[in-house]
Amino acid sequence: MLNRVFEKFGLQVDSMSEVEDSHSSTVYKCTLHNGQNIFLKIPYTKLKYERELEAYEVLKGRVAIPQMLDCWSGDEECPGAFLLSELKGKPLTTDASPKAAFQVGVLQATMHTIQPPESRVLTGIQNEFPNWSSFVEKQFYGFAEDVNEVVDGRLYNQAIAKYEAMKQQIPSPDGPSFVHMDFRPANIIVDGDKVSGMIDFESVRFGSTDIDFTKLYRDFLRFNPTLYNAFKDGYQSIRPLIDLEAVLPFYLFTDAFNSVGWCQRRGIEKNAIFLEENLTRLKSFL
Repeated sequence: MLNRVFEKFGLQVDSMSEVEDSHSSTVYKCTLHNGQNIFLKIPYTKLKYERELEAYEVLKGRVAIPQMLDCWSGDEECPGAFLLSELKGKPLTTDASPKAAFQVGVLQATMHTIQPPESRVLTGIQNEFPNWSSFVEKQFYGFAEDVNEVVDGRLYNQAIAKYEAMKQQIPSPDGPSFVHMDFRPANIIVDGDKVSGMIDFESVRFGSTDIDFTKLYRDFLRFNPTLYNAFKDGYQSIRPLIDLEAVLPFYLFTDAFNSVGWCQRRGIEKNAIFLEENLTRLKSFL
């Protein structure tokens, strides 16, 4: 399949390496004969291909993202593929400066200002906002069967009861907005103090901004109050920020629960570290 994709794009590659921290696509960093670095991305499903394609159309010129150099809609063997330019820099880490954290806030808030387009119908990116609570519940209970295979019955029942209690306490959702759904450090590219942009749009929706802070807080914001405050200042320079203290506990809990189920679904052995991290997080809520 990879050779077929190379043929379709007419690529002449000197070297290539698979990008490890990509969970919903196969991604390769390729160095061409002319020395240029590009990324070849093959989503796992046709729906993910369609979401990514529409995301580039919706976000282009509005938010910092890679340039889509080419795309192929695929065939019976391949769901589709993209050729993407390289954003300068490396994925965000907790060593980032407050200036960079401020720009991460600006980036996310700018994305959240984008609302469902009135002039066109999107087939890949769903607008989940009108039924947001049902969407969150469907995700949670969609992973419940997988979670039940990993944890003991007492812990599972506690988690279900916790979810049912917590969902009654969260405020009305904020939106509708374009939400990334995987807005985490690995998908935010930083060059020194400057944020170059964001990547990976196979999970995007129109929905509530409430859910979009979860992974950024889990993997970045919670470790350093200075960076957290800089992020909030950046976000608020573009649009009002929701009451994170009111919504984060619920979404962090559901993220831990869903992630346990995700590890079971994708393979416990190869996701053992991530599974243990989320089991620890889940137990801390209970």
